[in-house]
Amino acid sequence: MEAIRKQATKLREQVAKQQQAVLKQFGAGGYGGSDTLVTDEAELHQHQKLERLYISTRAGKHFQRDIVRGVEGYIVTGSKQVEIGTKFSEDSRKYGAENTCTSGNTLSKAAMNYGRARAQMEKERGNLLKALGTQVAEPLRAMVMGAPLEDARHLAQRYDRMRQEAEAQAIEVSKRQAKVREMPGSPELAMKLESAETKLQDLKSNMSILGKEAAAAMAAVEAQQQRLTLQRLIAMVEAERAYHQRVLQILDQLEGEVFEVLLPGLNWNGMVLIFCICLYLDHNPHLLLLIDDIRTTTN
Repeated sequence: MEAIRKQATKLREQVAKQQQAVLKQFGAGGYGGSDTLVTDEAELHQHQKLERLYISTRAGKHFQRDIVRGVEGYIVTGSKQVEIGTKFSEDSRKYGAENTCTSGNTLSKAAMNYGRARAQMEKERGNLLKALGTQVAEPLRAMVMGAPLEDARHLAQRYDRMRQEAEAQAIEVSKRQAKVREMPGSPELAMKLESAETKLQDLKSNMSILGKEAAAAMAAVEAQQQRLTLQRLIAMVEAERAYHQRVLQILDQLEGEVFEVLLPGLNWNGMVLIFCICLYLDHNPHLLLLIDDIRTTTN
C-alpha cells in the first residue's frame, strides 16, 4: 500500500506540473494571477496540513496495530508458560504430598513449598496476561477498527478528489479565457467563461469548507491516538512492574522457606532441587553461590 501511495503521489506531481504548464500557456493576464489559482497560499497550507495529518494518523494506526499484535503474541506465549508452570507446580506438590523418601521428609517439604510458590507465580502471570488483554490490546484494537479514524480519512479523501476537480476546472477556465481573448465579441464564449468561472468558485468554496472539516477531524483523531496510545503504554508498564514486584516477593518468601527446611538436614537431593529451582526460575542467580557455600560446609 505504501508503494502504491508513493506512486500515486508521484503521478499527481507530474499532472500538477503539466497543469501549471497549461496555465502558463493560456494565462498571460486573466486567470493566471495568484488571486485565482487553485493552489493559492491558504489552500496550499491546508493541503500540506492534511498531508501531514494523514501521515501522522496512518503511522499512529500502524503503531497501535503493532502493539496489539505484540501483546496478543505475548498473551499466547504467556498462556503456554502458565500451563507449563502450573503442571510443574502440580508435580512438585504431588511429590511432596506422597513423601516416598525413607530417610526423611526434607525434600518433600521443599517440593511442597516450591509447588505452592510456583502456583502463586503462575496465578500472577495469568492476572498480568488478563490485564494486558483488557487494558492494552482491547482499547487499541477498538480505536484501530473504530469509525472516527475511517470517517476522518474519508473526509480527507473527499477533499483530495475535490481539489483535483478544482485543478481541472482551473485549466478549463484558462482555456476559455484564451478563447475569449481571441474572439472578444462572442456572447456565447463569454457566457461559457462565466459559467466555468462560477463553477470554479463554487468548487473552491466547497473545497475550503471540506478541507477545514477534514483537518479538524484528522487533528481530533491524531490527538486521541497520541493520548490513548500513551495511556495504554503506561498501563502496560505499570501492570508488568506490579507483576514482577509480586513475583519477587513470592521468590523471597520461597527462598527463606526452602533454606529453613533444608539447612537442618541437607543432602545432595536437596541441593539438586535448589539447583533446578534456580535454573527454572532464572530470577535468583545468587542461589547458585549459596549452593556452593552449603555444599562446601556439608563436605
